[in-house]
Amino acid sequence: MAPDPANPSPVIIDRDLLRARRRRALALGPTSFLLDRVAEDVADRLATVLRTFPCVVDLGTPTDALRRVLAHRDTVGTIVAADALVEPTAGRTGLAVAADEEALPFRDGSLDLVVSALSLHFVNDLPGTLVQICRALRPDGLFVAALLGGDTLSELRQAFAAAEAEIEDGISPRVLPFADLRDLGALLQRAGFALPVADVDRLTVRYASPIALMHDLRRMGAANPLVDRSRRPLRRATLARMLEIYGARFADPDGRVRATFEIVFLSGWAPHESQQQPLRPGSARTRLADALGTQERSAGEKAGG
Repeated sequence: MAPDPANPSPVIIDRDLLRARRRRALALGPTSFLLDRVAEDVADRLATVLRTFPCVVDLGTPTDALRRVLAHRDTVGTIVAADALVEPTAGRTGLAVAADEEALPFRDGSLDLVVSALSLHFVNDLPGTLVQICRALRPDGLFVAALLGGDTLSELRQAFAAAEAEIEDGISPRVLPFADLRDLGALLQRAGFALPVADVDRLTVRYASPIALMHDLRRMGAANPLVDRSRRPLRRATLARMLEIYGARFADPDGRVRATFEIVFLSGWAPHESQQQPLRPGSARTRLADALGTQERSAGEKAGG
């Protein structure tokens, strides 16, 4: 189901540029430590679910890291990679379909499990994508994803902003504005998922220099994909000042600098009548006052009266 043309989402991310940079990262040899860790975490979360999933879609995960981990699980059946860049990865772990996260090709109620690792923060219409995922799941099907959250690369963002404020005519967006935990949890509810859960893990990675961090981001295919990015070449003076500020604010005593990656994990179920339902208001059989061992008073009654 394609996004509604009558209610277009703002285009923040240049997805054509993003795909080009992902192709470049694949050609260079991707930096995979973050994705490998997240794939293991997603798989561990699935291991606690006592269910089998005959038909699974891995949506947009940049490499086959998640599929490699899940392929060894007895509870997981056929895994289909759904990604716009299927050509470089299709032959590695089996089935693949060319698909954009913003326009899923799956019919309603056809999938048992949808997983995604470090992809959905690059979607312009995340609410629309979540709605499509929920519809594609069979009743009581499961969605589990990991995406970057609001504090990711906060050090790089602050250092660039401070340097540009000193040297340039103004500040240009150089780091993607990632959503925070509360907003992402609310989006799950809006999309129609039952029993939604959102939690966060923070990872601090240390680098020899901010340049080493920027090289890693390039090999992740995650360099600045914003539509409103500056088209002017980065001035040497600005870069030099950014490196100074980053080192002054975010270096450890040994000279290495810190970079924060905030990983938000989302999960939710397609609604089904067998799922636990909230109680109706007024249906409780035990009074709160009895459970707390205290005396119940009416709203207008004063304490000690």
